[in-house]
Amino acid sequence: MMSDPVDKILAQWRDERPDLDASSMMILGRTARIARHFDKSLGAVFSKFGLHGGEFDVLATLRRSGAPYQLSPTALFQAMMVSSGTMTNRIDRLEDAALVKRIPDPGDRRGTLIQLTDKGFDLIEEAVEAHVANGSKLLQGLTESERQDLSDLLRKLLLSLEPL
Repeated sequence: MMSDPVDKILAQWRDERPDLDASSMMILGRTARIARHFDKSLGAVFSKFGLHGGEFDVLATLRRSGAPYQLSPTALFQAMMVSSGTMTNRIDRLEDAALVKRIPDPGDRRGTLIQLTDKGFDLIEEAVEAHVANGSKLLQGLTESERQDLSDLLRKLLLSLEPL
């Protein structure tokens, strides 16, 4: 098996601190390095559409919610685990770009819904296709079976950190 930079780090710790079990660094170091690669690649794709990652997330969340592609601001920020202030800023930027609009909530006279505009719908359709293609490219080093195994392990780890 080939060696990577994390292997070198672990070997150095074994030499310097043989009493220390640094095995967690195998996962933490690799996932941190992979996350940087992912962030860079995702950012490049989103920027082609004039978006940041958070804005893509808002549009994608609205799109996958199904017709009529609208959610309350609370539902949006809960789906994305961000603060209401962060969500308000994202919605403001997307509204300024005419990608979403605020509409009255027919079920709550005091409430507002955030809805994709036609322009926003068209943009997220293109952006999500590019995002999926980019994801496939990023994972091309793994077979389908390896992707499934990795996904299963990551789900298990995520559930241990974020219990339902």
